[in-house]
Amino acid sequence: MAEVRLTNLVKAYGRQIAIKGINLTIEDKSFVALVGPSGCGKSTTLRMIAGLETVSWGDIRIGGEVVNDIPSRSRGVAMVFQSYALYPHMSVRANLSFGLKISGLPRAEIDRRVSEAVEVLELAPYLDRRPSQLSGGQRQRVAMGRAMVREPRVFLFDEPLSNLDAKLRHQMRAEIKKLHRRLRNTVIYVTHDQVEAMTLADKIVIMRDGRIEQAGPPSEVFRAPANLFVAGFIGAPQMNFLPGRVTADGTIAVAGIVEPILPPAGQFDLPAAGSAVTLGLRPEHIVPDNHGMVPRRPVTVTAQITMSEALGNETLLTAASGPIEFVSRMSDPREVEDGETIAFRIDSDRIHLFDPVTEGTLRRRLPEPEPT
Repeated sequence: MAEVRLTNLVKAYGRQIAIKGINLTIEDKSFVALVGPSGCGKSTTLRMIAGLETVSWGDIRIGGEVVNDIPSRSRGVAMVFQSYALYPHMSVRANLSFGLKISGLPRAEIDRRVSEAVEVLELAPYLDRRPSQLSGGQRQRVAMGRAMVREPRVFLFDEPLSNLDAKLRHQMRAEIKKLHRRLRNTVIYVTHDQVEAMTLADKIVIMRDGRIEQAGPPSEVFRAPANLFVAGFIGAPQMNFLPGRVTADGTIAVAGIVEPILPPAGQFDLPAAGSAVTLGLRPEHIVPDNHGMVPRRPVTVTAQITMSEALGNETLLTAASGPIEFVSRMSDPREVEDGETIAFRIDSDRIHLFDPVTEGTLRRRLPEPEPT
């Protein structure tokens, strides 16, 4: 069993507190992604799990055992780094086997493990090459193989694809997903790329400033973000945020949108009439007239196009209506001129509402947050 449990985990560098008492359970055989902006603490957390950073306070348990004071090599973890960290003077074969030789494993066992990694990662054509003779994707597969031959309980990935181009990142995401399905190890994956997190992980953990903002299945976090930060971080382009006010009849009035917006029944705990709220709308839920399915409960807003971004199968439209500006996603796109006036249909069943002061969601059915 390789469940990883972090309890009241703190990391301090002098007076600077980098990790501020996080609690997180990573289930056995699961794939969990730690995601967030640079400096949020995700790599520091991973390095503490790996034993490359000391723990200032709290506990790390792997398979039920507290490992705070256990050396990295004895924790049953293996790490894949962003920089590949391969020995440049060694062949692929030697890179795969070197760590096992140092550990004193019998030759037959080393050969078995290397052969298995070579087969799984399709490295046979490259065994006699050195890293300088490999592409970025091939080097990353060798780095994964070097971790794999250790037969760890837990795989740790620290932004492993950030040095690759877009096509290779897509290919390597598929390789990592296939590897997890085949080996069924516990995987903890650090990335700043939300697409990687959403496509790879069973559970994503969004971090900010050394704390966990929300943790849960990707679809759950996308549909029901806990606060403005998570709502703005997950989704590309990011969610639109518009200032609104609660009316006496329980609708949301937004300057620049003539019709009031009626929230879905029973989904939100609205503050008193007259209170300010922040309305969240994803671009795909603001549908340009005649370019997408008309929502079941549409609210119409007429706006002037200020910018269009053609992406092939869709176009992103930035539009302004009075004091507000928003981004809409146009499917089956056509040519759109700056200054053109278009009618949009807001899907009122897909709105999000937040408290503008606390920045927390007003949604009733938010998934239970991880304790911190």
